[in-house]
Amino acid sequence: MASHALGGPRPPNRNVLLKIVILGDGGVGKSCLMNRYVNNQFNDNSFHTIGVEFLNKDVKINDETYTMQIWDTAGQERFKSLRTPFYRGTDICMLTFAVDDRTSFKNLTMWKNEFLHYANIKDASTFPFIVVASKADISAEKREVSESEIKCWCEVNDNVPYIETSSKDATNVDTAFALGVDSWKRLEEALDKSNNYVADTVNLSRLSQRNSSKCCTN
Repeated sequence: MASHALGGPRPPNRNVLLKIVILGDGGVGKSCLMNRYVNNQFNDNSFHTIGVEFLNKDVKINDETYTMQIWDTAGQERFKSLRTPFYRGTDICMLTFAVDDRTSFKNLTMWKNEFLHYANIKDASTFPFIVVASKADISAEKREVSESEIKCWCEVNDNVPYIETSSKDATNVDTAFALGVDSWKRLEEALDKSNNYVADTVNLSRLSQRNSSKCCTN
């Protein structure tokens, strides 16, 4: 997947491959989110994902080109052994729940912890998580999770960015993925500055260690 730059601005017109994993309980709309974003289609009667599925999409965000490799994972517990091997090498993780399903919201912490464990992420504060609330098109009477509750959870969890979406009417779907890219980019830039890789010589052994820590699953 995407590797950190050695310092300085990224070369113009360079295509960056980003692996994005969508996590959340079954039935919250992960497949609908992916299909609306990639194919601009919505199927209210789609079946639950078995294991994992992925789609690619080339997009241009802020004058930079990205190939988004988006992985939709099965939310049921019985598929855990199928989905977790694909967490390694992820650049962005979208933690998804439905605003009309309180249980799916309560399970965000479980999904986050599962991802951190199997992706071997040592510091959650330096990883680009995005909280995506689905089914924002429903009526206020059917809503079970308030905006204030969601914001509180995000603040406690390292100020994770949050956005409400509707795959049914395409509300904020493109924006959600752009938000993920923006979060990834800001963390990449911060890491590059802190590591200060721009020097008279490049530490090849350090670069090798960083590249070997990523596991590509194309």
